[in-house]
Amino acid sequence: MDRRDFIKQGALATAGLTLLPTGSLFADTPKARLGFIGVGLRGRNHIGEALLRDDVDIVAICDTQESSLQYCREQFKKAGKKLPVEYTGGLDAYKGLLDRKDMDAVIIATPWQFHHPQAIDAMKAGKYVGCEVIAGLSVEDHWDIVKTSEHTGVPYMTLENVCYRRDVMAALNMVRQGLFGEIVHLEGGYQHNLREVLFNDGKHFYGHGVEFGPNALSEAQWRTQFNIDRNADIYPTHGAGPMMHYANINSGNRFTSLVSFSSKARGLHAYVEGMAPGNPNGKINFKNGDVITTVINCANGETVLLSHDTHLPRPYSLGFRVQGTKGIWMDVAQSVYIENQSKKEDEWDPAKEWFEKYDHPLWKKYADKAVGAGHGGMDYFVFNAFVEAVKKKGPAPIDVYDSVTMSVITPLSEKSLAKGNQPQEFPDFTKGKWQERKPVFALDDSGF
Repeated sequence: MDRRDFIKQGALATAGLTLLPTGSLFADTPKARLGFIGVGLRGRNHIGEALLRDDVDIVAICDTQESSLQYCREQFKKAGKKLPVEYTGGLDAYKGLLDRKDMDAVIIATPWQFHHPQAIDAMKAGKYVGCEVIAGLSVEDHWDIVKTSEHTGVPYMTLENVCYRRDVMAALNMVRQGLFGEIVHLEGGYQHNLREVLFNDGKHFYGHGVEFGPNALSEAQWRTQFNIDRNADIYPTHGAGPMMHYANINSGNRFTSLVSFSSKARGLHAYVEGMAPGNPNGKINFKNGDVITTVINCANGETVLLSHDTHLPRPYSLGFRVQGTKGIWMDVAQSVYIENQSKKEDEWDPAKEWFEKYDHPLWKKYADKAVGAGHGGMDYFVFNAFVEAVKKKGPAPIDVYDSVTMSVITPLSEKSLAKGNQPQEFPDFTKGKWQERKPVFALDDSGF
């Protein structure tokens, strides 16, 4: 059975058994009618997931680049699905898509600078928002997102897929079962050599080039500019999202303040000079330090260390560390130690042994459906979570408060660095509701 047939049969088998947060039952599973704003590489990843499902209709897509639209058309033709209505021609073309009455939700996968206005307009149009990271560029942008969601009653969900990574969720299961004891310290981040993403010559998909901007390909058209203009943790959510769940942030706990530190910026210079000696791009003043380190305090006394490290040669690792009064998980070494339960005193166990035992129930139940999905299967889980929320017209498992909390780290870290590593007070987007809110993420399969 291929992945498409498995998903079709699984949807039919469970159509009448999906529990809402209220406890009610749906007799039939409705369809989620989606529009896509941005169908570049990331947008098409989500479209690939949608095309495998019979409970999703893609009614409209929007992009300013004909090449992206053409790639998207080929996806639909290959899947044997009806082509969606296209919106293009300018930066405001998405507004026509939002006027449609036959659409429940939008997925926003445009460059970061467009997320805030597009999400605001979508919520005002009554469309559920599933938005790729980042939510906004300033602290005020993030408050706008919250206020608009509250005023309109329309949910907003950051599509942070690492929250659903299998080992991350197994560690969450262990946290909730008390294996690590009381959580004391957490670490994570975005530690990934992105030099070939930030510079792409357009001749290959990720092509060892030294170009960025309009003549480049994919993310190099826009993402590199953020490294020129901003000294900040410009991609905090991969690390922050999972750590928020470990520490129950916004649900009995909250981030209270942060301080950030920046190394010098040398990695991108060295890359360009090594690839094309004398190229003018090697003389650019990159404002973003090669390694940004942010330390966050929590209301309940935990500390969180977040790292952004994408400009230097290194293997991929998000650097997770979960440490409590009874034990520790280290992502880099993929090791676990649990006091009085590990095989030997003061020696590591392979994390695989613990994670197989404490595999999260969602992965146990749905792993087969995630086979072949992007990023090791976690793209299936994050997309499915959004679709289920849309179908049920219910809350998103990563809600607007969690979304902006993990994203606002970017402008806060920028302010801290600009003011000589001065601590910054963390906004309480819940306005005190964090004290009564209960965790909901991945506690059942009603919405993931």
